[in-house]
Amino acid sequence: MSNNLKGKVALVTGGSRGLGAATAAALADQGADVAISYVASADKAEAVVAALRAKGVRAHAFRSDQADTAAARPLIEQVVAHFGTLDILVNNAAIAVQGLTDDPALDTASLDRQWQINVLGAVATTRAAAPVLPEGGRIIFIGSGLGSRVPFAGVADYAGTKAAIVGYARGVQRDLGPRNITVSVVQPGIMPTDMAAAAAEQLPPAIMDLHAIRRIATLEEVAAAVCFLAGPHAGYMAGAVLDVAGGFQV
Repeated sequence: MSNNLKGKVALVTGGSRGLGAATAAALADQGADVAISYVASADKAEAVVAALRAKGVRAHAFRSDQADTAAARPLIEQVVAHFGTLDILVNNAAIAVQGLTDDPALDTASLDRQWQINVLGAVATTRAAAPVLPEGGRIIFIGSGLGSRVPFAGVADYAGTKAAIVGYARGVQRDLGPRNITVSVVQPGIMPTDMAAAAAEQLPPAIMDLHAIRRIATLEEVAAAVCFLAGPHAGYMAGAVLDVAGGFQV
């Protein structure tokens, strides 16, 4: 275990599974105390917390629905009350909904909820956390390679939410830069998460041809990028957009 983040408290939204759980584990491996949020997976959240505590750090799970923007401030208040501070916010919680824009049967309600969670929920959490983050704090958004490049159909709304996050993060960086708080975006490619596992197992060669490195990312590779941005060596990486996508954007 490294001690790069010892004494720091991190919140990983959507931390009960997938990349969120992997990121929480990676932060704990570097010594951070870790809070995670979850919506419905209480058993999975508690299992993640148990694994984090086994690493010798403090950990706690908080139920909070990112689709409800009013829940953001109570979440941050609970984290600070429990841990005493909040140094690192990882905006990870998101959903992925597909559909062609001109499809008469398009599930617009699900697409609207996607915008609510992926953008408005992340914005609300950031607004709530910004006043309590200390000098030198960190905000890291989990974006997507589709936020920069959309080479296939059916993902307009998802790609739009992730592109919006990049613009918002850069604006927040301007706002919080005077306090030496860095705001960054990690843009993963396809990963073996709950959202993409089925697709990842059946990727056609044409999709793999879009990648310079012809495989999908591991959760650990993406989590490592988050940890770097959260750590002491990334204090001058302000407004960074870091691609961890196997050359998808090349």
